[in-house]
Amino acid sequence: MSSVSRFAVSWLRAAIVGGIAVSACAPMGGKTPDSGSTMPASIIEPYLAIQEALADDSTDNIKANAGKIATAATSLGGAAMKIDTSALQLSGSIGATESDTDIKLVRVRFGALSDAIDTYMQGLNLKLPEGTAVAWCPMVKQPWIQRGAALANPYYGKEMPTCGNFR
Repeated sequence: MSSVSRFAVSWLRAAIVGGIAVSACAPMGGKTPDSGSTMPASIIEPYLAIQEALADDSTDNIKANAGKIATAATSLGGAAMKIDTSALQLSGSIGATESDTDIKLVRVRFGALSDAIDTYMQGLNLKLPEGTAVAWCPMVKQPWIQRGAALANPYYGKEMPTCGNFR
């Protein structure tokens, strides 16, 4: 066998083995919500708990709720991978105690999660549950989802609770 043929066979074997390895690491398929349906409560409820905590300048239970979002996003398949990744990054930004936690970093990562959820919902034309709405913070140029008609800005908390507008 010539050296060119050996190279071609080696390259083909590497491509096949590499393809198997890549497909083994790919996210498993999940149940993507149907267009026009409501965004799953398994994502929205823990998200709202995080938004409410940050609006109150707290990081209580954010790690646990971000973990719930990551788990729920995994079940939605590859299209929700950015939600999963953003939730894990948010969870990782929480220290062992509140004094070990940089709330500014938590808010930045919450913004990435909010953007991922908003993009996912728009891409699939999903609706929010009754009583919730998307708001926009012009200061950080990020969306958030919240309950109620009174703005509760999670990016600035008690410092500027009503900064923003509803979309």
